[in-house]
Amino acid sequence: MLSLLFAIGMIWLFGKLFFFGLKATWGITKFLVTIVLLPLVLIIMAVSGMFYIAFIILIAGGIVAAIGRH
Repeated sequence: MLSLLFAIGMIWLFGKLFFFGLKATWGITKFLVTIVLLPLVLIIMAVSGMFYIAFIILIAGGIVAAIGRH
């Protein structure tokens, strides 16, 4: 009986830690994509001469950022 309670407790604890890790990973990924990757892609596109596509992506990102605010 005690080992069953221990097993349930271990599953509960590591389940909580697993979902906490997923939330943290999602937050870090959103930060890196928003702050690092998107501006880098837009700069590379502008330097390589794809201004029209970079401008459309910039406008779409601005609309999403404006709507996504709370």
